[in-house]
Amino acid sequence: MHPTLEVNPLPANAAKITVVRRDGSLAPLDVTKIRKVVKWACEGLDANPITLEAGLTTRLRTGVTTREIQENLINCALEMCSPAEPDWRYVAGRLHIWSLWKDTLVSRGYQYGDYPRTVFAKVQAGQYDPRILTYTLDELQEAGSWINADWDMDYDYAGAVLLTKRYLIPNELPQEALLTCALLLAVPEAPENRLKWAKRFYEAIAKRKISLATPILANLRVPNGSLSSCFIAAMDDNLESIFETITDTARISKNGGGVGVNVSRIRATGSWVMGKANASGGVIPWIKLLNDTAIAVNQGGRRAGAVTVSLDVWHLDIPEFLECQTENGDQRRKAYDIFPQFVISDEFMRRVVNAETWTLVDPYEVRQKLGIELAELWGEAFEEAYRTIEASLEKELTLYKQIDARDLFKHVMRTQVETGMPYLWFKDTANRANPNQHEGYIPGGNLCQESWSNVKPGQEAHTCNLDSLNLANIDNDELPEICEIAVRILDNTIELTHVPFEASNVHNNKYRTIGVGAMGLADWLAKRCSSYNDLTSIDRLFEEIGYYCTRASMELAKERSPYPAFAGSEWSKGHLIGAKPLSWFEENAKEPQRWVELSRDIQKYGIRNSHITAIAPNTSSSLVQGCTASVLPTYSRFFYDKWAKGTVPIAPPYIKERFWYYPENKSIDQRQIVRVITTMQQWIDTGISMELIFNLNAGVYFPDEPDRCIKAKDIFETLVLAWELGCKAIYYIRTVQKDNFKEFGDDCVACAN
Repeated sequence: MHPTLEVNPLPANAAKITVVRRDGSLAPLDVTKIRKVVKWACEGLDANPITLEAGLTTRLRTGVTTREIQENLINCALEMCSPAEPDWRYVAGRLHIWSLWKDTLVSRGYQYGDYPRTVFAKVQAGQYDPRILTYTLDELQEAGSWINADWDMDYDYAGAVLLTKRYLIPNELPQEALLTCALLLAVPEAPENRLKWAKRFYEAIAKRKISLATPILANLRVPNGSLSSCFIAAMDDNLESIFETITDTARISKNGGGVGVNVSRIRATGSWVMGKANASGGVIPWIKLLNDTAIAVNQGGRRAGAVTVSLDVWHLDIPEFLECQTENGDQRRKAYDIFPQFVISDEFMRRVVNAETWTLVDPYEVRQKLGIELAELWGEAFEEAYRTIEASLEKELTLYKQIDARDLFKHVMRTQVETGMPYLWFKDTANRANPNQHEGYIPGGNLCQESWSNVKPGQEAHTCNLDSLNLANIDNDELPEICEIAVRILDNTIELTHVPFEASNVHNNKYRTIGVGAMGLADWLAKRCSSYNDLTSIDRLFEEIGYYCTRASMELAKERSPYPAFAGSEWSKGHLIGAKPLSWFEENAKEPQRWVELSRDIQKYGIRNSHITAIAPNTSSSLVQGCTASVLPTYSRFFYDKWAKGTVPIAPPYIKERFWYYPENKSIDQRQIVRVITTMQQWIDTGISMELIFNLNAGVYFPDEPDRCIKAKDIFETLVLAWELGCKAIYYIRTVQKDNFKEFGDDCVACAN
């Protein structure tokens, strides 16, 4: 219990103070109202309302607005927040929500309680998708009865501000937004089942057990919204394809999606153009156009577009590509606003490990003289073709360069330490796990390095819809149901979305690619007093997620038919997650028999979605969800983030009772992170967004040697280990130096967040 203060914290002359209310009218200061709000904001939390009142005494004056009083209370709460008293951030969040409630009341005349009125008004104003009127007035009234305003009180300040500023439409309350999303997500359901599924969707979303990706939460309610998070296109080596891809990139960026563009087919610098030697400017000029497109098409003024450009490791322009964001060199050939991605083959990594020679070639010359399209090859087919090319160097080819493979990899590492990039995408590992090898290949990863599938220039562009399981809020017995809901939500978004261009539409309909992810693993472990060293528990958790999500997609295939490209796929052969044979699951699964039955069912009924699981970074949406981002340890147990309105406390949900069970990523050996990601990757059929943080301070990784620092050799070995253990990609490389977090690149906000 909190001690009671003996003095009245509010001023004695409170009755003489005149305040300006939200509607502009004047009124005497009502101390009882302030106390009522403060008591409400602190209810059920470890926060003393009298302490908050005391912080307000010097801020009251005649002419003060009720909004200012509310903001002052919020600032007081934020100032009192600490690792010892973290609940003040929830007090501040509730006060922010209270302010939203009051503003909405003044603006439209009511708060919660008349949901159909809100729907009809917003449809008429062009703010809501008219498909919401699929429901009758009676159905909308019933849906409105599900709203629980108390769920608005669950957000801390960071989550409340992000939710209201980034996602809500003017004069809209949080539960109205979430309910409208749920109802729209249920529109593709059979009429007799719509309300049943809408209620399940709403409760899972509103209780923050499932997090919708930003494009869904932001765009679903508005007319003609694009709901897909991730796109990947590829340029062919001709002007028509290049400019078509740039136009498609602009369309994606306009709708807030993250874009991956593979440019490996483009001829290299010094290649032939219209029969003239040494006429090509290589890939950099086209990358610059993508760079400028990302700046120009700025997602409706919200933020610059986000484009990752991928290039294969054998391309002659790779050295210049790696320098496109460094400060040295010709500034006319720089592209500072794209996110470079290095596409790596197993053969290259073997040569790195063995310190052997690597050959860079021009894809145009190889295509013209040897009839080989290197960009579309991977695995043994690539290795055979590459040996043929190297055997033909002096006889057939003139544009090539031989370098030490390890020197090139060191060049990559130096660039990563300087800029945080390029991302690393392991092409053979990703394509071996591709269930649709019968229909093509995957050229590279998406913006956040977790979602990808087949791409054909001008024909098929990878398109994926994302949501995430909030492990911080899900009990073990809920997992089957929540996985089923998460899969069903995403399959329905494919029916609802407005795709930005035709190649995306073709892909969406052909492969029905989705990505159920996860966030809050650090919280899940902390609740159980466990750690990232407990690979057994992590393995079992993600086997459950993998199984229930895969089974849910199979059940949808029974109900709605398999995805059109199912015949001939690895799924159709009885292979399961990651295109692995059933024998792997019989040897490695905790419950192998259920996998045997699932394999039989998939061969019999098919599967609805070609890719089902993918774990995004969730940096921003995890704040709204009130949990730690993605599946990595928290960077710091408690810190203040700098926002436009000042500093905002950020902490995981169970920080007070489980402080020591939250290891800080900035002090964890990153080889352990690689092992954790590898453990999860066995049960995730697409990718996992894995960033690595290397602490350059002395003694962090070597407590018995206080003067010893991590060396380049240690980072090198960690990156090689990621490839050897089967990681599919490495997102950012970040470094900590002199106890400051040196963060390279922007967090992914265009994609899943």
